[in-house]
Amino acid sequence: MQDTQVGLVTNAAESAAASATSSPLMTTGEVAEYLRVKERTIYDMVARQTIPFSRATGKLLFPRRLVDAWLEAQTELPGTGIAPAPPIYAGSNDPLLEWALRQSGSGLAVLARGSSQGLEDLAAGRAVLAGCHLLDPATGEWNLAAARSHLPGTSHVLIHWARRTQGLITAAGNPLEISGVKDAAQRGLRFATRAGGAGSTRLFEVLLARDGLTMGDLTTVDRPAETHADLATLIETGEADCGLGLQSVAGHLGFIPLVTDESFDLAMTRRDYFEPPIQTLLAFARSDSFDRRAAHLGGYDLTDLGKVLWNG
Repeated sequence: MQDTQVGLVTNAAESAAASATSSPLMTTGEVAEYLRVKERTIYDMVARQTIPFSRATGKLLFPRRLVDAWLEAQTELPGTGIAPAPPIYAGSNDPLLEWALRQSGSGLAVLARGSSQGLEDLAAGRAVLAGCHLLDPATGEWNLAAARSHLPGTSHVLIHWARRTQGLITAAGNPLEISGVKDAAQRGLRFATRAGGAGSTRLFEVLLARDGLTMGDLTTVDRPAETHADLATLIETGEADCGLGLQSVAGHLGFIPLVTDESFDLAMTRRDYFEPPIQTLLAFARSDSFDRRAAHLGGYDLTDLGKVLWNG
């Protein structure tokens, strides 16, 4: 009889534990039991921000779905030949992001070779983070179609960084009185352009198509600009008359806004999302100095920074 009672008590305890850990939200004690560690370890992980948690109700809660995703992302695969990606940010050039990568101490080197190339580098394990701003003309959505195309499988996420303003950069004071892309094209003015894999090139092609134009209708400078700042320099030095670029690099040059809601987003694996480089970057992006820098550059809307847009 005693053995039977002990068995009933044990089964009841196990049933209660199973019920608790099947709940969408777990307490500190429940998540400690779930991970088979001490509660003190969980508090230390929260302090280091290495486990997903919420304080929305005033106390620590742990969304089971995110804990499961985090746990899966930490899984080692010995003998598979899968090596950690090098600490590199690849993808599109963004002045605010590249400044934040340096200032935050993220430890990520910058290899900005365009949105499409960045997604390819991420998929091939040549980078841990990729920035992109690729417009799908068919849907009007930014980056989702590109992420699904370049990052097959279920291991990547897309996090929002900022809404940006792009437009036509001209010489200071706009001495040629350029009114827009079609006007500049019809007058044979010299356009500075970006490389073929850049998100700005795809956006420019969409804008041209709206005016019934193609790149072949333009007078362009010989060499594409590697970055937005390089494009602005070509205009400032008189090598080009205008070009599509970010408001944040225009400075004292002329600027005609054309797209005010471009979505610049960051892709990464779920595992790397929880690692120190990206968590350090995102923590820095919540600082006052980051906000001041964005305001100084201009052309950024940071309302939804950090929002998960896609979970592959």
